[in-house]
This record gives sequence, C-alpha cells and structure tokens, in this order.
Amino acid sequence: MHERSSVAELAATLKQELDRYSPGGKLPSSRALVERYRVSPVTVSRALARLAAEGLVVTRPGAGAFRAQPRATGTPAAGDTSWQEVALSADSSTELVPRSVDASGVLVTLAAPPTGVVEFNGGYLHPSLQPERALAAALARAGRRPGAWSRPPTDGLHELRDWFAREIGGTVTAADVLVTAGGQAAIATALRALAPPGAPVLVESPTYPGMLAVARAAGLRPVPVPTDRDGVRPDLLAAAFRATGARVFVVQPLFQNPTGAALPVERRREVVRIAREAGAFVVEDDFARHLVHEDAGRLPAPLAADDPDGVVVHVRSLTKIASPSLRVGALAARGPVLERLRAIQVVDTFFVPRPLQEAALELVGSPAWSRHLRSVAAELQSRRDALAAALALHLPELALTHLPSGGHQLWLRLPDTLDEPALVAAALRAGVAVAPGRPYFCAEPPAGHVRLGFAAVAGPAELAEGVRRLRAARDELRR
Repeated sequence: MHERSSVAELAATLKQELDRYSPGGKLPSSRALVERYRVSPVTVSRALARLAAEGLVVTRPGAGAFRAQPRATGTPAAGDTSWQEVALSADSSTELVPRSVDASGVLVTLAAPPTGVVEFNGGYLHPSLQPERALAAALARAGRRPGAWSRPPTDGLHELRDWFAREIGGTVTAADVLVTAGGQAAIATALRALAPPGAPVLVESPTYPGMLAVARAAGLRPVPVPTDRDGVRPDLLAAAFRATGARVFVVQPLFQNPTGAALPVERRREVVRIAREAGAFVVEDDFARHLVHEDAGRLPAPLAADDPDGVVVHVRSLTKIASPSLRVGALAARGPVLERLRAIQVVDTFFVPRPLQEAALELVGSPAWSRHLRSVAAELQSRRDALAAALALHLPELALTHLPSGGHQLWLRLPDTLDEPALVAAALRAGVAVAPGRPYFCAEPPAGHVRLGFAAVAGPAELAEGVRRLRAARDELRR
C-alpha cells in the first residue's frame, strides 16, 4: 500500500472514532495505534497531523494527542471581494499581451489523485524509486556540517556550482553557474531575463505546460514550432525566428516532455546556429538527462557544453531524479546575461536554503548516488517496455509513434473517434488518472492526445491494472 494511501485511511478511521472521546479526551498513544492498525510510526504521526490540521485533534509534545474542543458556533459574515475583479483586470487594457496565470496544466501532474486511483498522470518518481535512505543520510550529514545553517553565497555553494559545471561539461565552470530552487524556478528566471512582457517566445509543439504557464504569467506570447520524432524541425525554427522576430527559443533536446524525442547531433548544431544567426538565446531545459533508460547508449553532451558565444542558457535540476522536495537546480550562462539572471534570482528568492544545498552535495558525492542512477535506469526501461506492451495488446488504437530511451512517459495520439476530454473523464471514473494532451499545445492541437507516466506508479502490477482500467474507460465511451 502506498504510504500516502495508508495515511489517508488511518486518518479517516480515527476521524470516525473521535466520538468515543469527550472534548479534551486523550487518544491512544502512538505505540498503541501502531500495534492496533499495523502501520508504521510515521503513518501514525502523519495521520494525526492531518486531523490536527483539520482542527479535530490537538497534539502536545510529550503528552500525546487529544480530541479538540468544539469550534464556536456561528459563521462570520462573508466579506465583499468583488472589488478585486476590477483591480486585477485594470492593467489588461495597457498590456500588449495580458498576463494570465493558469496552473491547470501543471496541477494535472502535481495534484495527487484520490486514494486507489492509478497515477498515470504523475511527473515524479514513485517513493519506491526515490533514494529515500540516501536522502535521509545526506540531510543528516548536511545538518552537522560547520555553518550548515548560515547564509549561503547568493550564487550558491561553490562546491555545488562546480559539480553542476562538471556535469554540463565542455568549458563551463563554476563561475558560469547559479544554484536555483529547482528547474521550474530556473525557467521562470530565464524567461524574465531574456524577454520583455509582450514579446514572442518560440516553444516546441507540443511542450511542457509548466513552461507555457510561466511564459504567459510573465506576459510573453508562446509561438509553437512543430516537432517530429527527432524533435524540433530546424527549417520551421528558422522560419519562426524570421516571422516573429523572437529572441528566445525554449527547447528540451533530450527526452522531451511529452514526446520523449531526443535531438540528433546534426539538429543540435543546427538549433544553436539558427539561434545565433537570429541574435537569439536558446533556453536548454535538460531536465531528463538523469532519467535515461538502460538501453539508451551514450548520450550527447548538453548544448551548453559547446557554446563559446553564450547562445545557450542551460537549465537542469536534481528534483526529477531524486525527490519532489529536493528542489535544487542550476542555471548556466555566459556573458552579460549571467548578471541579469543573477539579479532576478536575488530579487525573487535571495538564495536557495543552505541545508538543501549541503544535502544535495552530500547526496551526489555519496556511493549511493551512482547506484541510484543505475537502478532507476533499469527500472524505467522495464516499466516503459511493460506499459508499451500492455497498450499494444489491449489498446492498439492509441498510437505510440515513438518509444523513448529516456524520460518517464509515453505520448499517445488518440483516434479521431475518441474524444480527449471524454476519455480523460471516463478514465478517472474507472480509477486511473491520465494527463490530457491539450495543455501541452500553445495553439490548436492537431489531434487528441494523452500522456501516460510510468514512473509514479508502484510497479508492474499497477501498470497492468492502469491499462485495464483505461481500456474499461474506452469501452464505456463506445457503448
């Protein structure tokens, strides 16, 4: 059973039993709850924390948990917030591209589905794939380092910047690197630094919804550049630069989200050359380099590794390969743009908390790190193959045009007879959450799509059950 599932079930059980205790009455001890419900102490503490957050239980360190006193009756009068509609829309009449903050495409992969639902919409490793012991040990060691809780340099710890520089390779040095609070924050900083509000920004089509949301929230205008099974098409990229005058192109050259495409060496050179001739920057989102599958072969170097002219602004993160809560990433750039990136990051966040940076250093410097990378590479390949085989057997009409050698998802085109929103809704009713394809396009999509993630599920049995439920959803729509 998933940890979060057992937490939810225990919290629900305890909530039902609260009537046995008078207000202020003491609940059984944590040890008694562990023995009674055969769960871990962590599950008990998290379940009690949920009830405390709901105001049903009060926990007192050293004393235990108690039923909370009933809340005062009467509902306070609701305020009038209608004035905010005018205030929030007042700037739209003066903006070329009104800012919009739409997190729906991001929340699809961030919001945990209800208990018992197979999580094909997830974007992170399942807890069983995360290096939890290594992370716990790294955090414990980091907390004991001298100065671990003091203020870090605003650019990040030199040792961590140096590690990121060596990971990128080429002639990139620690002086070219800024430590960021994860990849999403790095992308937001890069877009704000490189393009003014109202400007166009070229993006792959389809592409990562989180980047589209960041661009629109900054008042930028995403312009799609079509891709094929080898990634972005250079001829259409050059035409888009000429037509729009854009000065930024955002690309995921390795195991692109959602298609899984990897740019061949020739296209990688073409992308940088085309951007250089257009006087534009390339934002390289290298989020999936460590999500490589065991059969991928040797990976191409990042675009930033061979970029003496500073065309490429490189983004990477430890979050995807380690834990959703290890929000440590990096920005790498050369030339005057680095100072602008640095200034924006300082204004927005000051710095990344030092304990997290120290823990990241401890993690990547431990023997457990290389073992973790090898284990994940083998597991992701196995899950990819199992999901692809199950789909081919039970849902062959969902077209998988590319089997990726990295990443955590499969991108499937729906037949014209299958409506995307209807399938997504029916799937959830059947007990499987899938990511709809529409949020991955910044213009009209060519067809319906769904993205199925295979990293956030518990294992092969849950993969098979997810496909079975998805087929049931398809069958419901056919009736």
